[in-house]
Amino acid sequence: MHILILEDDPIIASGLIYALEQEGYGVTHAKTISEAETAIAREGFSLAILDMQLPDGKGFDLAGKLASTPIIYLTVVDDETSVVRAFDSGAHDYVTKPFRVRELLARVKRTLGVNSQGICVGDVSIDSVAGKVFKGGEVLELTALEYRLLLILATHRGQLLTRTQILENIWDSAGSFVEDNTLTVYIKRLREKLGDALKIETVRGVGYRVD
Repeated sequence: MHILILEDDPIIASGLIYALEQEGYGVTHAKTISEAETAIAREGFSLAILDMQLPDGKGFDLAGKLASTPIIYLTVVDDETSVVRAFDSGAHDYVTKPFRVRELLARVKRTLGVNSQGICVGDVSIDSVAGKVFKGGEVLELTALEYRLLLILATHRGQLLTRTQILENIWDSAGSFVEDNTLTVYIKRLREKLGDALKIETVRGVGYRVD
């Protein structure tokens, strides 16, 4: 899981980064809206924790750029209008400062759990409810079989899947037979579309795995 933190207070930011990394999350820290926009354009995130008030704008300004990424807002403002606006803009949670780090970690875990219909692997996120795949925040166009193949690999992250296992899963879902040599073609096409966002490892003579 990779989390974007947008926070200009160095003390708050360092505490958050340390706590999240101790929990095993990858963290990218931005101090301004501009830095956050650059990070969003470069990679995808499982979650964004955004301060409301920044030197060059408001955390709200990024909501439209984060596509399906869940957002937790941090702010010193606790009035009803700001809370309502936060949720109207698509926020999953809203935390007022000062806050306890352990409480925020619990909210992070809850938010990622609520978003569990989404699968994040590498720099790719899959919304299995909408049937969409995002690469760096942009929708990645896949055929039905390419999507199913990616979904099988992603839901078995870290596991070595034999070619037979993959073929059986694709056949069961799509209702049509896929030959063994056709699987090689689909893996090649999927790799080309994913680029550096996700590595599909070939275990020669056995099958494939993604980490």
